[in-house]
Amino acid sequence: MAPTLPHLPRRRFIQSSAVIAALSAAAACGNGGSGGSGGSGGSAPSAASADDFTGTGPITWVQGKDNSGGKVQERIDEWNELYPDEQVTLIELSAEADQQRQSLINNAQTQSDAYDVISVDNVWVAEFAANQWIVPLPEDDLKNDDIVESVWETGLYMDTLYAMPFATDSSIMFYRKDFLEEAGVEVPTTWDEVKAAIDAVRAVPGHENIGGFGGQFAKYEGLTCCASEFINTAGGSFYDDEGNVTINSPEAIAGLQTLIDGFKDGYIPTEALEWKEEDGRNAFESGDLLFYRQWPYQYANNVAALGEEKFGVAALPTIDGNAFVPTLGGHNCGISAYSKNKATALKFVQWWTTQESEKYALETQTLAPVLGSLYEDAEMLEKFPYLPTLRESLDSAKGRPKAVSYGDVTAAIQDALYPAIQQQATAEEAIANLETSLKALA
Repeated sequence: MAPTLPHLPRRRFIQSSAVIAALSAAAACGNGGSGGSGGSGGSAPSAASADDFTGTGPITWVQGKDNSGGKVQERIDEWNELYPDEQVTLIELSAEADQQRQSLINNAQTQSDAYDVISVDNVWVAEFAANQWIVPLPEDDLKNDDIVESVWETGLYMDTLYAMPFATDSSIMFYRKDFLEEAGVEVPTTWDEVKAAIDAVRAVPGHENIGGFGGQFAKYEGLTCCASEFINTAGGSFYDDEGNVTINSPEAIAGLQTLIDGFKDGYIPTEALEWKEEDGRNAFESGDLLFYRQWPYQYANNVAALGEEKFGVAALPTIDGNAFVPTLGGHNCGISAYSKNKATALKFVQWWTTQESEKYALETQTLAPVLGSLYEDAEMLEKFPYLPTLRESLDSAKGRPKAVSYGDVTAAIQDALYPAIQQQATAEEAIANLETSLKALA
């Protein structure tokens, strides 16, 4: 049977020297084999070291639901034509990040070889690496000078590459250009101007009840992303560089209060308390929402649903004179420790992150590329004029906490902040409760 992987100490932050030691020891214990029957009655393959990329043949690519109308499968079809002996099968998981993560964890905990290359949200990298669910990757085979450095770093754990970025993400503001023109107002650049624009559009007959500024405020990962932006923009933070809890500050309270007031004053629609990405997009495209904080993938959907004349893209607004701090998102390719065909898996990751693949993902799915040159490419700029805005958003974005037990951290954030935006707790109470919860997890 494959050796049992050693249990890693439970540590929240990647700076922990105890985790470094445990991870190094665990990597040395891997048997280096790429085989294993993986079937009924057989032993599961064990985790591989960074240089154990053997085994060729069919693999799976596992990601969240494809909202592009089949463009992901079309790209995989191109691979399958090139490499008929190394066929890739697309496995689509839930559209919701929380459920995607749980499916990936379930597969890893059963040491199943059903998943080979997996799409890992960049905030899961520490957790998946520390638990040896994904293997270290050979940096020399994957890195090039064109990769945006901050994006590259999302794939690192203990200064080792575990997950190769293939799509980055940072929030931007979609707006209904047609409605602003009806009201005779310019695209707002400040939070006060956003509220004034909402008032002006609501004064236009037929738009009296339009939703104002939307985001993903249901109690799931989207809430962590959106609430973090208000807190970070106000100058607050969840942790310092040493992993100390810093959430209980006047700045964090002020940021959360701005968000609470948005709901209280009717500028953020109450319906947004149940919105995930696609819910808000549907409201935006149906004319029920004026501004939408969203990831750039929506651009292609808006072009198809509205045409280029009815909507636009802008930077998210400053708040009280502070430049908006977007949340850094994105997904990386990880190779499962239990894949039988790691050589093919690595070959696929290399192909999936080439400039050709990055350009394809931008053109067909409006996924934010990880290569800096594509933000300056004349052809791409003509097709996607919002790229400079997106690049600025990426450059100013802030990541979520790099926690090994990130699932516990984000759950604590959601549990504490959701009652506040429901008007069931004050900002001070919510932040104090969050501080207590995060310190208990440290």
